[in-house]
Amino acid sequence: MSTDSDVVVVGAGVIGLATAAALARCGRSVIVVERNPGIAQETSSRNSEVIHAGIYYPTGSLKATLCVAGQKMLYVRCAERGIPHRKIGKLIVAAEVSEVAALEALCERGFANGLTGLEIIGREEVHRREPEVRCEAALVSTETGILDAHALSLSFLAEAESFGAVLALCVEVVAIERSSSGYRIRARDATGALTEIECAAVVNAAGLAGDALAERAGFDVDACGYRLRPCKGDYFALPPACGLRVSTLIYPVPADAGLGIHLTIDLAGRMRVGPDAEYVDAVRYEVDESKRVAFARAVRRYLPALDPASLTPDFAGVRSKLFGPGEPFRDFVIREESEAGFPAFVNLIGIESPGLTAAPAIAERVVELLSGL
Repeated sequence: MSTDSDVVVVGAGVIGLATAAALARCGRSVIVVERNPGIAQETSSRNSEVIHAGIYYPTGSLKATLCVAGQKMLYVRCAERGIPHRKIGKLIVAAEVSEVAALEALCERGFANGLTGLEIIGREEVHRREPEVRCEAALVSTETGILDAHALSLSFLAEAESFGAVLALCVEVVAIERSSSGYRIRARDATGALTEIECAAVVNAAGLAGDALAERAGFDVDACGYRLRPCKGDYFALPPACGLRVSTLIYPVPADAGLGIHLTIDLAGRMRVGPDAEYVDAVRYEVDESKRVAFARAVRRYLPALDPASLTPDFAGVRSKLFGPGEPFRDFVIREESEAGFPAFVNLIGIESPGLTAAPAIAERVVELLSGL
């Protein structure tokens, strides 16, 4: 079978679906290819479901600019399309006096990134707002929120399909070659049958398989700096009977490989803590129950009333990081690859947090990159 399309988007996570919707809205014919039997089954469904404000990321980076832009777009989209969400706010807490300087630096960075709704408050005000929390000071972010990530992904799929995009599930790309029309993609479905798709442009939104897909297309991922370092994060749940009562998200001062083990509340009011950061050789999702003690120790720094026995294993996710332990910050890769000899091929690699928040802004960036091609 041979199928032709303007653009093939590989990956039906929230990034791929947002990109497909934006391209289809602009009149491009789009096919979305996904190896799983459903949409948003990997990183998009295994995260804290937080709408980030854009505090943490270096000013001028893609993570900062696209998070700030995406956050605004997300709140509008959620309101217009009835996607469940709440602007619940967040406290980033300094558990010790030595961490207050880090809070001040985060606040300054947030203002430099164009944020509003930031304020540092002292111990007494924190206690007034959240009596369970113990800390020296906290950075308040009023623009942080939570949402239903799957409903968001479904909204992008519905929009893409309303403009004629096609979703192909249980289809894995096995080869990408240059052709007279642009690219020839060979893909295998669940029965083992092969399909060839001719297209003018390719968007690599394959998430955790983004580096492998780039290799199949002919990129030297090590020379390009596209080799991913999967970083697993476990979550533990807190039952209602645990006795803790908080009304906002509680984060520690961020750690090297992530934002630290934080407490989040979902739209149903369920509390969970996590994730930690564990670099792994392969993607796996089992929760290591032996981490309960370490999780409790981390959380009790700012929630001393937490009973370690109340923590129950919940789920795990894997971040598609571009840097390993102790290595410096790496930004999102969002690149049209003409200079590398792959015109109209867009790589989206290393789209970890705040990728969910940045999704609609990343999609608009891809449209811009392909607009003249």
